[in-house]
Amino acid sequence: MDYFAGIDVGSSSTEAVILDANSEMAGYSIVETGANSTEAAEQAMAQALSETGIDREEVKGSVATGYGRISVPFARKKVTEISCHGRGAYHLFPGTGTVIDIGGQDSKVIRIGEGGKVLDFTMNDKCAAGTGRFLEVMSSKLKIPMEQMGRLSLESGGALKISSVCTVFAESEVVSLVAQNRPKGEIVHGLHRAIVNRVWNMVKAVGIHGDMVMSGGVAKNRGVVSLLEAKAGASFFIHEEPQIVGALGAALFAQEL
Repeated sequence: MDYFAGIDVGSSSTEAVILDANSEMAGYSIVETGANSTEAAEQAMAQALSETGIDREEVKGSVATGYGRISVPFARKKVTEISCHGRGAYHLFPGTGTVIDIGGQDSKVIRIGEGGKVLDFTMNDKCAAGTGRFLEVMSSKLKIPMEQMGRLSLESGGALKISSVCTVFAESEVVSLVAQNRPKGEIVHGLHRAIVNRVWNMVKAVGIHGDMVMSGGVAKNRGVVSLLEAKAGASFFIHEEPQIVGALGAALFAQEL
């Protein structure tokens, strides 16, 4: 059987997805991008192939996406992450009309139509506010593991207002709140609200259409997701591994080479 690969090289992590000829996922991998995008892409590809037992020669086409897509020498084509997230989300959830992707260094809201075609989008790639990097900085400052932030936020009795959407200034606010011995759960809840307000302005710019899907690493944070769902008045569709949506879309494009 022929196989097809998609590689998504992001700022924090790199994902590889292997599809078979029937568009079924044979396997995937997620690795840290680190300082070398090319090495990360090679590692992700090798790991995905190893876990599925597929030989590299069986992969008949590969597409790279993400900010580091130009650094993937074995990819036959490069496609934007906007297109790949739209295509991947639509493949997973055919009712998808709006995709919210919150990644490590940027966030984007994408309106898609039939077949996952991109109809409109807006993107925040100039500022860390509203991204996974924002949460990483605050996680370090609060000395709370990233994977615990969602639970703490949901369990908090309230939210402390974080007035700045700038990571640098918000960090100063957090330092001040910690010095005042304010509850960390309420600080985290306030940080999540700051992110959600930033992202929701992007959602309003694109509009809500059809089912809403979240992709990217921050989709694993139930604190952020629940606040966004409250804004939308609806539940989001989220794949069990939301980080691979872009790589999945790239693999689907690879089938068309």
